Amino acid sequence: MRAHALQTFYDKRLAWTGDAMNNALLTKLGIAKPIIQAPMAGVSTPAMAAAVSNAGALGSLGVGATNAEGARRMIRETRALTSRPFNINLFCHAPATSDPVREARWLQWLTPLFAQFGAAPPASLKEIYRSFVEDRAMLDMLLQERPAVVSFHFGLPGADALAALRQAGIVLLASATHPHEAVQLVEAGVDGIVAQGIEGGGHRGTFDPDAVDDGLGSFALTRLLVRATNIPVIAAGGIMDGAGIAAALALGAQAAQLGTAFVACPESSIDAGYRRAMVEQPVGRTTFTAAISGRKARGLRNRFTALDDDPQRPPAPDYPIAYDAGKALHAAAKTQGEFGYGAQWAGQGAPLARSLPAGQLVEVLSRELDEAIRALTWPYLPAPIPHPFPAGGQAWP
Repeated sequence: MRAHALQTFYDKRLAWTGDAMNNALLTKLGIAKPIIQAPMAGVSTPAMAAAVSNAGALGSLGVGATNAEGARRMIRETRALTSRPFNINLFCHAPATSDPVREARWLQWLTPLFAQFGAAPPASLKEIYRSFVEDRAMLDMLLQERPAVVSFHFGLPGADALAALRQAGIVLLASATHPHEAVQLVEAGVDGIVAQGIEGGGHRGTFDPDAVDDGLGSFALTRLLVRATNIPVIAAGGIMDGAGIAAALALGAQAAQLGTAFVACPESSIDAGYRRAMVEQPVGRTTFTAAISGRKARGLRNRFTALDDDPQRPPAPDYPIAYDAGKALHAAAKTQGEFGYGAQWAGQGAPLARSLPAGQLVEVLSRELDEAIRALTWPYLPAPIPHPFPAGGQAWP
């Protein structure tokens, strides 16, 4: 009876912790731990992605804010640091439509803020980066470089691009914020779905930014997608430690994606003000804003997010045209030592962030995951059963 109970415990531990023999997604991704570092364009770096992958998880690079050659350099820099798989993430938003009148009103509204820092706003705004849905150069680069994993945010590229990436042997992931989006991902043949809960930091991955957002949390969304689809689900949003990963796996996810947990790592590219707001003098509270980029995103409360409360705030230009103004204002403010106009993206779990090296953080998360599973499982086994993993690392026979 004891041996049977212990074997049940051990089997459950293997399944929950993502042993490659028990987890189809980890096998497909070529990783050992059910942990994915979120791509976080503008925050992730080759050093971060490589450190995470070297630790047995899946490192990621967000390349949606660069061009094909910039992304190629990032891929090659990462490959110089690791031989293990990593993920390249792309934005698939609808291309922006310029509206000169709306953009002029937006700049006029921001002008007094620029003036506070002895600067003037840009004379005009531009679309600062292209959507992957119309970026043939980026697709050609990916087909040449062939990263192990490619993922998509804000929707999907066209069927031809998906087919070409699949033909190149690339594993495809995509984010969903609602079951109806997940259905489209399944029909498109992706290999896994990132269930982005409302708790998550950064831009909401909604396919249509003008549609009603039900704001499903990570728990509800993960469970809904596990029940409604037949492909692996990756839980995301508000997960900061091993206990959160264990909860995601218990809900049926095959892995958890963590972003905010990695923001404070020394390998991230965040500036001093962002780092201070995360760990040195933590703000803690987060909110949604569209004022920074023109699209709904969760970040730390700061001077820029407060602009959403201005009753005189005009409609923002399309994403990412509005981001051109946001980045210019942040740059002007930084010259005067003010960091409160930055895009300090973070999820609701931000107060739990730790400034550990990325590889070390993966090891800590993995250990916490084991401890969480043991704490949840052990009380239900008949006592007194010896600890299954004694010193020396051999499982009890």
